[in-house]
Amino acid sequence: MKKSIVIYLLLIAAVLISVSCKSTPAPEQQELASGLVGENELIAKVQAARQRAIDFESPVYFPSEWETIEAQFEAARNTPGTSAETFDEVAAAYDEIFGKTIPLYAQAREDEIMLARKTLIDSGFTQEFPEFLKNIDDIALLAMEQYEAEDYYTARETATKALSEYETLLLGARVFLVRQEVITRGFNDYDGENFIKAEEVACEALEEFGTDNIEAAITKAEEALLRFNLVLANGWPAYASDRQAYAENERELALAERANIASRELFREADAVFEQAGADHALENFHDAALHFIDAEALFAIARLDTGERRQRAEAAILAAEERIEESNETALEAERIIEGGIR
Repeated sequence: MKKSIVIYLLLIAAVLISVSCKSTPAPEQQELASGLVGENELIAKVQAARQRAIDFESPVYFPSEWETIEAQFEAARNTPGTSAETFDEVAAAYDEIFGKTIPLYAQAREDEIMLARKTLIDSGFTQEFPEFLKNIDDIALLAMEQYEAEDYYTARETATKALSEYETLLLGARVFLVRQEVITRGFNDYDGENFIKAEEVACEALEEFGTDNIEAAITKAEEALLRFNLVLANGWPAYASDRQAYAENERELALAERANIASRELFREADAVFEQAGADHALENFHDAALHFIDAEALFAIARLDTGERRQRAEAAILAAEERIEESNETALEAERIIEGGIR
């Protein structure tokens, strides 16, 4: 009995010793685990510096330097026992290239914003809606302040927002310009239904933009642009026919005034443009046809004016000649009287 108890106690002791050995690493294992944790922290530090440089496009601005640093990082993390100093050097290299990139990245974003802003102003759209431009300008200025405070990620987001809103307004400017063309050419009379609907949707787009609902504003602006362009497309055929009638009328007047004879070269030039307009119209190229008919009308009018001026000059020359003949006749009569008086 005592022998079995002893054996039982020995078995328990063996189990306890075994568990203790498994849960407590040897000193060499402890050092290895500690080293792995430290190396992982160093790699994470390098990767953070690397990601920041990538986020601001360092590989784009300095490709050869980037490849060199990438090779150094690859070698460091694939070489057992790489020192902490080596990882720190790689992290510093990523930080250095990031520091050189930031001014270039910021300038590129500023150039994009200024180009979009200039295009917007040149369109004339902001003269009608100056408050929209001011609001976006304030966002762009905030991005600059954030950059100067070295809050680079926030500055990047703010600049992106400013550029997005400038570009949204550029879409609005396209709508504005097409609308102006429709009105200037009188196309709203040709397709009044679509024009009225386009006006309504354009106003809705402005309202959405004013409440900072950019996606809805873009959707509405695109619909308005589509409708205004549809008015243009429907208007050109009728407009071209109207311009054809005006050009034909001017041509008939030129023929009646014999401009084809008195101002032959000018008339031929006008007639050539008129024929080109007719060819465009036959091919249903109504846009070019309308513009050519307008040009032809103007050229026929110039030929008529030139003919009138030539006629005036001719009449003045005839009158002057008649006056000289009359003066010559009077001179001859006077001479004859003198001669007759002398004979007497």
